[in-house]
Amino acid sequence: MQEAIHVMNTSLFSASGAVALLIFLGSYALIILEKVHRTVIAIFGAALMIVFGIFMGFYSQDAAISVIDFNTIGLLVGMMIIVGVAKDTGLFQYVAIKSAKLAKGEPWRIMVFFAIITAIFSALLDNVTTVLLMVPMTLVICDYLNIKPMPLLMVEIFMSNIGGCATLIGDPPNILIGSAAGLSFMDFVVNLAPIVIILFLVMLPIFRWKYGRHLTAKQEDKDAIMKLREADSIKDPVLLKKALFVLGIVVIGFFLHGWLHMEAATIAIFGAGLLLFLDNKNPERALHEVEWTTIFFFIGLFVLVGGLEFVGAISWAAGKMIEMTGGNLAVTGTAMLWGGAIFSAFIDNIPFVATAIPLVNEMSSTFFDLDPIWWSLALGACLGGNGTLVGASANLVVAGLAEKSGYKIKFKEFMKMGLVVMLITVAISNVYIWLRYF
Repeated sequence: MQEAIHVMNTSLFSASGAVALLIFLGSYALIILEKVHRTVIAIFGAALMIVFGIFMGFYSQDAAISVIDFNTIGLLVGMMIIVGVAKDTGLFQYVAIKSAKLAKGEPWRIMVFFAIITAIFSALLDNVTTVLLMVPMTLVICDYLNIKPMPLLMVEIFMSNIGGCATLIGDPPNILIGSAAGLSFMDFVVNLAPIVIILFLVMLPIFRWKYGRHLTAKQEDKDAIMKLREADSIKDPVLLKKALFVLGIVVIGFFLHGWLHMEAATIAIFGAGLLLFLDNKNPERALHEVEWTTIFFFIGLFVLVGGLEFVGAISWAAGKMIEMTGGNLAVTGTAMLWGGAIFSAFIDNIPFVATAIPLVNEMSSTFFDLDPIWWSLALGACLGGNGTLVGASANLVVAGLAEKSGYKIKFKEFMKMGLVVMLITVAISNVYIWLRYF
């Protein structure tokens, strides 16, 4: 997302505003109905937004390109290439078998174990990279145990968004907020890691109750897991060393990206290019591993939301939310938390945060300390991402990988549990924000 988006001088209630809102709502309704693939809807909806925008003078092709968050797109493509190459080494099978054996082959224990790994890795890497690593492992182990992977995939989505709240690099909205507010990696750890730990401890038993009780495997499948030799799954030790070397460089780069003055996308693309160079075998196969349907869904979604931004719809809604707080810091923080969660669930947290950042900056004339507002925005955006399937990047990446393997995560089914998770975690975060800052 560009640092500044120049909204056209139009009104939400004008003809252009009504058309942009109608295109967006129509596209979103079709995505929910799931009668047509969501990527097809996003691309066609984005094209309609540009065509009508040109005719009515509120949007253009250049404007649409400017709102595409190439940092997110580059991060996704780079990490998908790295993971695609690493997958050929047998690394995921190794980790999957090792984890399953530690859990004694018990499906619900594996779910808990994977939930812990997902939350921790989402904080230390980022949630998109984490799910790119976790989903192949999950599919492998579920195949061994002859169980459906959907419960584990759902938990991994929720835990990736919760764990990603904890650090600057954990979730794309945090990267945007940290850059705009000048907040460091340790600022996020000190302020958000405590509540993330609390949320993890609260949600883990809920997930165990919701999903774990339905996970059962035959004893012979468990016994077969325990007899597997994880070392035998490593197919290419030389390539594995290269992949781990590159992955290590990328992780270090994520930690130091502020000091290096590099975006996460640059680091991920560099890592992908380096690994392809070191492998030097079949770049076509690596590029085939990229979830292009997911990538183009993101592009279409950015363009659709950009149309709303250019007619002033998102700014109008966010402005009304702030206006209703009456200049009270505690009320403003609460509004930003809940408003951010709701908007992020249904619009996508990255475009919302990009729009909310200048609004928060404008509050500097009203509030001496904006940090509580920033933390409220970060928690609302990250946790709101669990609300629906389109709420966060990690959700869509998991959905794309699952669908490619024959398992479809339905929008309505996801939302039934996603909204519950969002409401519980945001409510607890609301108490935390009030106790710590207000």
